Amino acid sequence: MATSVNGIETDSEAMGTTPYDYEVATPCIKVNIKDVGAHFLPPLYSLVFGVGLLGNIAVVVILTKYKRLRIMTNIYLFNLAVSDLLFLFTLPFWIHYTAWQEWHFGHHVCKFLSGLYYLGLYSEIFFIILLTIDRYLAIVHAVFALRTRTITFGIITSVFTWVLAWLAALPEFIFYESQEEFGNIVCNPLYPKNGENAWKHFHALRMNILGLALPLLIMAVCYSGIIKTLLRCPSRKKYKAIRLIFVIMVVFFIFWTPYNLALLLFAFQINLETSCEQSKQLDLALLVTEVVANSHCCINPVIYAFVGERFQKHLRHFFHTHVAIYLSKFIPFIPVERLERTSSVSPSTGEQELSAVF
Repeated sequence: MATSVNGIETDSEAMGTTPYDYEVATPCIKVNIKDVGAHFLPPLYSLVFGVGLLGNIAVVVILTKYKRLRIMTNIYLFNLAVSDLLFLFTLPFWIHYTAWQEWHFGHHVCKFLSGLYYLGLYSEIFFIILLTIDRYLAIVHAVFALRTRTITFGIITSVFTWVLAWLAALPEFIFYESQEEFGNIVCNPLYPKNGENAWKHFHALRMNILGLALPLLIMAVCYSGIIKTLLRCPSRKKYKAIRLIFVIMVVFFIFWTPYNLALLLFAFQINLETSCEQSKQLDLALLVTEVVANSHCCINPVIYAFVGERFQKHLRHFFHTHVAIYLSKFIPFIPVERLERTSSVSPSTGEQELSAVF
């Protein structure tokens, strides 16, 4: 899906006329960047697809099997996992596109998958924001949270978030087209001629505002309030929660900031005096940082669900009852009796949240 989705370059880009290069006097040959993407992106994205699929399916299965969607936090966790799965669903197509350096799936699939990619991306970020606010309310405004953190409110805000994510991704549903360039079929945005530059700048600014500045601002405000409250709390687990807060913010910053800054520079390089070599370096930076950003869907299940003690308990119970005992039929050295005793423990005791606030 061109450089904005999977980091590959089209034939026009390989000849130096990238979507953001205009009126170039001498063509800048970028075939080597295109070959780098074709060789390294498919295995990297295959790894992201496998790990992300396993982690997010585990979140969905545990949340639904143990009927813990009666808690607002878990409603947001479920939607976050669904967002990541929507995003991951598109990856095999971009892997094929990158490897073959040509789009083989037709016009409608190009338009649908491009929109679905960004729908998953924006909804992922928006549900991370909701989880941040939910934690803030639960800890800093606990009394108020008792009235507001209800199932109904969780469902309403989730539906509203999906609508916002769809609106944010609407330009991709509209503008992406399967088109021919230099004898190859590509899946690229086809903006109106009289507003092409404006739309490309809008895309970069939208990503930086909605995908980086807004979530980081909300995280900074909410988590600073949470840390102040936790420091006054006598609980021995407060330092573990504070460490997790720093991990969440640092991970988000590391995964998303380089890509958004590279995208911003890439979109506005028309206004910069860049040499061919600098342009190649920028293309390579965008390619690498996009892989890092897209890998965030593999981290979400770990830092938002797997760290919860009750989630770990349910995950171990599910593994013992549905995986390990089945494998013990074929692998004789697995201690069956121990597994049966472990799996006999009821996973549904108590009404605490499946994934605790921290």
